[in-house]
Amino acid sequence: MASIIEYGWLYLITHFSDFQLACLGSFFLHESVFFLSGLPFIYLERAGWLSKYKIQTKNNSPAAQEKCVTRLLLYHFGVNLPVMIISYPVFKYMGMRSSLPLPSWNVVLTQIIFYFILEDFVFYWGHRVLHTKWMYKYVHSVHHEYATPFGLTSEYAHPAEILFLGFATIIGPAITGPHLMTLWLWMVLRVLETVEAHCGYHFPWSLSNFLPLYGGADFHDYHHRLLYTKSGNYSSTFTYMDCRFSLMWTKTINVSWKRCLHKHRENWVAGTSVMGIWN
Repeated sequence: MASIIEYGWLYLITHFSDFQLACLGSFFLHESVFFLSGLPFIYLERAGWLSKYKIQTKNNSPAAQEKCVTRLLLYHFGVNLPVMIISYPVFKYMGMRSSLPLPSWNVVLTQIIFYFILEDFVFYWGHRVLHTKWMYKYVHSVHHEYATPFGLTSEYAHPAEILFLGFATIIGPAITGPHLMTLWLWMVLRVLETVEAHCGYHFPWSLSNFLPLYGGADFHDYHHRLLYTKSGNYSSTFTYMDCRFSLMWTKTINVSWKRCLHKHRENWVAGTSVMGIWN
């Protein structure tokens, strides 16, 4: 298996420059994974298939779905692609490489875990800032235009938010200077996670049923249904930041939010003092 991957990677670095792979290759990979994983949820909603697993009974209109796709293409080509090009020298300076040999899976796994932990921390606090009155009104309200999210709404946001929260995704790789293959794997996992969190469906096979502290669609969908001042559920991938900080900082606790977070409490073992605020 490793030899097959190395052979395929050798083909890429032989036929394309480092800049082409890091910028254009990353953009093409992102667009492919994002739309291939997100578009099916539009058709599921329109056709009414698997409706018993849909979290909300309300559906988005075809016009609203088409507006989302149109805006996404504009944002991706107008914001994401230029950012990838501009940030290329930074990643090269920090040590990113695309040459052989490929990193060992131990290195890849360690870096990916670090990226998830750091991204969760940075995203949580950035997301809280976006829910302050001014930031929500002028920036984050764009993302919350869809109270009933579907997969592609995960990246439907104000350009300023794309840059603001995008920092949480790239800070880990910028620090470690990974191999491009690791960066691509991180990007694929991050895209699949955020699409799943916004998909609007909770299936028996959803990761949140099996992976402790994983938020998933049932966790994040609730975030889109509440007023900005009482939304909670600010976490990105895992819910430990919400379990640790949100209830300590929120004066008025919504009962439904506590119920939404209840299943994540059993997996949270930070300490009895924190757990006491649930009682």
